Amino acid sequence: MPAARGWHGYRLWTVVGVLVVTVIAVLAWFTPVLSVRTVHIDGLSSVPEQDVRVLLEIPEGRSMLRIDTTEIAQRVAAIPKVRSVRVQRKFPSTVAVTVVERTPVVYVESPDGAHLIDADSVEFAIEPAVPIGVPKLVTEEHFTGPEAARAAVDVLVTLPPALSVQVGEVVARSNSDVSLNLRDGRKVVWGGTGDGERKAAVVMPLLTREGTVFDVSSPNLVTVK
Repeated sequence: MPAARGWHGYRLWTVVGVLVVTVIAVLAWFTPVLSVRTVHIDGLSSVPEQDVRVLLEIPEGRSMLRIDTTEIAQRVAAIPKVRSVRVQRKFPSTVAVTVVERTPVVYVESPDGAHLIDADSVEFAIEPAVPIGVPKLVTEEHFTGPEAARAAVDVLVTLPPALSVQVGEVVARSNSDVSLNLRDGRKVVWGGTGDGERKAAVVMPLLTREGTVFDVSSPNLVTVK
C-alpha cells in the first residue's frame, strides 16, 4: 500500500507540474506577460533607423515567443546598404537588432552619380558625392561590370592599410592587368589578382625608393622606374 500511495503521489505531482508549465506557456504566448516593449537597433550609420523599424513589423504587445527572428532579419537584410542582420530576443521584453552596413571600397563614376561597391564586390548604392577616401575604378570597354569590380576589390582588400589610403584610382584592364594610381602621382603596377599577400609584403619597402612607377606584378623580381 505505501508503494501504491507513493506512485499515485508521483503521478499527481507530475500532472500538477505539466499543468503549471502549460499555464505559464499560455500566459507567455497569448498575454502581455512577455510582450515586446523595447526594440533596440545598433550598427546604423547611413541607413535611416526608421527604414529598419518599418521592416521589423513587430506589432505592439506581441509576445516575445511569437517573434520570428529569422524572418525579421531577412526583411531588414533586403535593404541594399545592409550587409548582414542579427535579431535576438532579450528577455523579458527587448528585441535587439544588430546591423552591419556595407562599406564602399571602390566606386564607378557615372552620369547618375558614384556607384559604390563593397568588399563583397556588390554594388549597393548610387550617391551624388564620392565618399572621402574611396578610390575610383577605371576599366577598359572590354572589361567592365562585376568582373572588373571583383578584380579591383581582390587587389584592394589585400593592400596594407598604409598603402590603401594612398590609392586614388584602380585601373583594371583585365584580371591579369591591374594598376594603382596613388594620390601623389606615383603608380603601382600590380598585375594579376593572385599572389596578393606576397605583393603586399614587398610593395611598401619598394615605395621608399625614388621613382614614379613601381612594378610588383612579379613579386620575386620587382622594378622601379
